[in-house]
Order: sequence, then C-alpha cells, then structure tokens
Amino acid sequence: MPETAAPRRAGRAGGRVRPALLAAVLTVVPLLSGCLAEPDPSPTEALASSPAITGTVPSTSAPLETTQSSNKAPVYWIGRTNSNVFLFREFRDVPDQENPVTRALRAMMSEKPLDPDFFTPWQNPSNLATSISGKDVITVDVSEDAFNSNLDADMAARAVQQLVYTATAAAASSGLIDSGQQMRVRILVDGHTDYVAFGHVQLGDLMARAAGVVAPVWIIDPQENSELPAGSVKVTGRSTSAGGKVRWQVLKAEENGSKAPFVTGEAAAAAEAAQAGVFTLALTLPPGEYELRVAQADTADQPDPNEDSRSFKVR
Repeated sequence: MPETAAPRRAGRAGGRVRPALLAAVLTVVPLLSGCLAEPDPSPTEALASSPAITGTVPSTSAPLETTQSSNKAPVYWIGRTNSNVFLFREFRDVPDQENPVTRALRAMMSEKPLDPDFFTPWQNPSNLATSISGKDVITVDVSEDAFNSNLDADMAARAVQQLVYTATAAAASSGLIDSGQQMRVRILVDGHTDYVAFGHVQLGDLMARAAGVVAPVWIIDPQENSELPAGSVKVTGRSTSAGGKVRWQVLKAEENGSKAPFVTGEAAAAAEAAQAGVFTLALTLPPGEYELRVAQADTADQPDPNEDSRSFKVR
C-alpha cells in the first residue's frame, strides 16, 4: 500500500450516524486530549473526570487479547456508562473470506452492536485492507467514505482508538502477532498518510492503544437478549483491574414490568497474565427475564457508577 505525503482532510459530506444517540453522548463527553502518535513517556494529564486519550502504554487499560481457537472476531464499540463514554468489546460471528484484522474492522464499520447501549460512528467503507509488517505493526488502509460522520474532537479521538483497539485485538486473538508485543497501528486513507480523521485527528504516524478509554468492566457472556436454558447460567466478563474484585447484581423482571433484585455477590478478577482481569460466575436461575449488572468493587467500599449491564432470558 503506497504512502504519500499529500495532506488530505476528512470529507464532511454524508449523513450523521444515529444523530439522536450521538447528540446525547456528545453532551456528556468530557474534554480529552487528541490521540498522539508513538508512545509518550509522560502521559497527558486528564481533564475533567475522564482519562485523557494519549499514545502511552496502557498500564491501566484492558489487557491485550490472548490467542483463541474461536472464529469469533473481537470488536470494540463506543458506549456510555453513567456520565462517561468508554470502549466496550463484543465477540462477533464474521465471514472468514478476509484476514482476521480486516473482518473485525469491517464488522466494526458496517454492523450494529448487539447491545443497544453501544454504537459506532464509522461508516461502511467501499475499500478496506490490512497488513502486518515486522513483529508489531498493523497497517490499515481504508477509503475516505468511512469517515462520513460529523464528530467533535473528543468523539473523533474515541473513534480512532476504537479502530486501534479492534485491529490489535483481532491480530492478538488470531495469533497473527504475539500478544506479548506492544502493537502499533498505522492508518492510511486511500493509500495516503497525513489524513485528518473526522476533521480532527491526524493520521499516518504509528498509534498505540491509549490508556483509560476502555470500560473499567464489561460482560462478555451472556450476550444482550440471549435466551439460556434454565439451571446453571455461566457469566464471564473482564475488568481492567487484574486481581481486583467486581460486584454483581441480578435483577428479575416482575409481572408489572418492574425489576427487583434477585441475587447479588462479588467475584475476583484473575491476576495471572494469561487471563488478566477475567471473572466468571456460575448462577442458578429459574425461568424468567433478567438483567445482570457488574461494576468494579471500589477499595473505599463505595459504589462504582461505571457498570455494564446485560438483559437476558432463562427458558
């Protein structure tokens, strides 16, 4: 994929992606710094109550995905929890005609999240290709029409990190790159460097996963609106606090449509490197409709407002 130095700017033509949802989210996103190319040993200081988006090594962010035998692709979406906006991951069934990185990114840009609380500002591109060079560099070449959404600078930075996280997750989980490497991503637009994504984020240089942009905790299984057999229900999730605790609560739908607490508890997130942050629950639930809520257990014994939730049915 050729690279040139011709500066290009994001086109502003094209409709908004889910305008009502984007408008609601944008009103709560605190001011963030832009994505920086190449890791910076001095993290940018966060403004307001949300962590800054930088190119620093993600020491407190989600652990890099490990190799798995499943054909499901890890895809990151943007979602809101309380007053913050984070990246959340889903594993999706995708066609296997393309390489793992390309098909994960294509799903991110063209499909809808399973969870209605998540969304993507990316548009389905007419052209998308990826390659891997050396041991740790992923190059993504995408057509300009993928950027046809009107975003402010903060949301544009989130969207670029959404791509970086998805590309590196797909490469690591498929075994294309050793998960022990610090992966970096170069984004080209129609083969060119120096494109300005969504009119705000300079592309072309190498970018790393930024710390603090993924949700503190998220539920992997069950997926949103799953139907499960009665009896033992297995729950898996991930916390960015390896070795820490998570608090969970299951609410059951009543006949009048309200939800009442059914069972609560705590679980420990794994500390070992191979499964860092992973937690599992084995619940025995009778038939009914449920909502599972999970949040990190604060060391000061205070509730964490940044929780993830899933609705599901037990037959």
